[in-house]
Amino acid sequence: MNFEEDKKSPSGGFRGLVALITGGSRGIGLGIAVELAKARFNLVINGVRKQEVVQPILDGLKMFGVKVAYAQGNISDKPDREKIFQTVVSEFGHLNVLVNNAGIAPRERKDILEATEDIFDEVLETNLKGPYFLTQLFANHMVQLKKLNPEFSGCIINVSSVSATVASVNRGEYCISKAGIAMATKLWAARLGEFDIPVYEIQPGVIKTDMTAGVTDKYDKLFEQGISIQKRWGTPEDVGKVAAAMATGMLPYSTGQVVVVDGGMTIQRL
Repeated sequence: MNFEEDKKSPSGGFRGLVALITGGSRGIGLGIAVELAKARFNLVINGVRKQEVVQPILDGLKMFGVKVAYAQGNISDKPDREKIFQTVVSEFGHLNVLVNNAGIAPRERKDILEATEDIFDEVLETNLKGPYFLTQLFANHMVQLKKLNPEFSGCIINVSSVSATVASVNRGEYCISKAGIAMATKLWAARLGEFDIPVYEIQPGVIKTDMTAGVTDKYDKLFEQGISIQKRWGTPEDVGKVAAAMATGMLPYSTGQVVVVDGGMTIQRL
């Protein structure tokens, strides 16, 4: 990523690098936002909560000396995706980095023999359809900026999960959604290659967030028993540091690639 961009973007927007993080006000998304703020990215944080609820978090990010805007909206909803896009353009004029992080777990964990269509649809619309078409919006935006200014630098980062490859039969819809994101990474990397816009994927393992709070005792025991090589929970900061490396151009010849952040959990061992 070029840290010496012109004072204005090709679209005449605010000076500096800009990143949008979906689901960026908590958990892994917030961990990514903090690391990108440290790397001097101005931020657009997306979430479904009202701005007054997340304002203390936004104020905390501003303490890194960057501009921070909030784009409320549900990425599974087309009008909300368009509203998020318009917020980015109106606040900054351009986007350099899209981080597709927002995702949900199924409201009820059910064996795939008993899973319901409504929960399946809910998970797939948020975890797969939403990021896919949000990427379409911003990919076209980045392509236009690249045509206006060949020096424009941008990238897309998809946050999936080790569940893209590790089967959990009590949350099949979640695994399928993350496997879909893994293919979407390859598809967008292939499509955007001619414009030199890399697309990356991060596959977190067991990360300590509010989403995993309900299974703390379970994984405390599993870590002690050696479920991963590094015997600890992953943190949002662990994921954020990888995202920052991607966003700042530290993986310039690796488009379409996956970085697994799981403490060695998915390494096969005898």
